[in-house]
Amino acid sequence: MTAHPSPLRADARRNRERILEAAVRAFSEKGADVPLDAIAKAAGVGSGTLYRHFPTREALVEAAYRNELARVCDSVTQLLAEFPPDRAMRLWMDKFIDYLAAKQGMAEALRAAVASGADPFAESLDKLTTALSDLLHAGAEAGLLRADIDPLDVGLSLSGVALATGAPAQRERAGRLLDLLLDGLRYGTHR
Repeated sequence: MTAHPSPLRADARRNRERILEAAVRAFSEKGADVPLDAIAKAAGVGSGTLYRHFPTREALVEAAYRNELARVCDSVTQLLAEFPPDRAMRLWMDKFIDYLAAKQGMAEALRAAVASGADPFAESLDKLTTALSDLLHAGAEAGLLRADIDPLDVGLSLSGVALATGAPAQRERAGRLLDLLLDGLRYGTHR
């Protein structure tokens, strides 16, 4: 019989979340070599607490990356509950572009994690495809978005926008490009 890890207590869950938030900030702002003790301090926990949750730097980088992607992808349900599907898509695009900007800041830490054998990207494509599929399907069902769009095409388009407008000073341009992309997703629908 395989033992299943017991769920984390509420305080342990909060500590884990604070560590992940501090790690994303630190890796994004200071790169892969930020001392883990500095991350623990920024999270308001001791080093032992950090190492209990994340025994290696690579485990922390991988968890921080996956946690951020999960937040963006998991926001689809709430966005679709609160907004029409085309508006939900546009708001989600903003979240995704902001996520990609943070990921670019974490690039050095992610490369170091991959070099050590970790695979922070293993589940990324499935999560992203599911999120985009849900948004596109809801939009097509409502007659607000085209029904013939491949979710990966949208994901690649978003990545292109992020690469072209990665600097914070370019965020306004990114918004305009996202508006154009959304117009393309609407093209031919009977709104």
